[in-house]
Amino acid sequence: MPEALNHYPKAQSSYKPPLIANENAFLGDVYSSEKIDPEKPISAGFYRLEKGTPLVYTYTYHEMKIIVEGEFDIEDETGQKVHAVPGDVLYFPKGAKITFTTNSYGLGFFVGQRGEGKA
Repeated sequence: MPEALNHYPKAQSSYKPPLIANENAFLGDVYSSEKIDPEKPISAGFYRLEKGTPLVYTYTYHEMKIIVEGEFDIEDETGQKVHAVPGDVLYFPKGAKITFTTNSYGLGFFVGQRGEGKA
């Protein structure tokens, strides 16, 4: 039997990701393919950072992110810096060590090559 599509109406405004680090970093998966494809799962959701402590994160999987609200200042360990705003798309390769900061707040939608809750 084919799998049905999943729909989360107005997810950008209604889904509130849980706190994951410091006092200002929030991340949560909205959907994951892990139950139907445990060997090659992908998970998608929202990452929100508010002004405050920078988040330093080392990716153990590949991830794509599109900025949907606010702004992020993003730096990798090669020294590359990006001021990301709504509409910008970023690719974070497995193994990348990334520092996220913001002067206000930022909200990104991500899709990562990992299981649910394994960020």
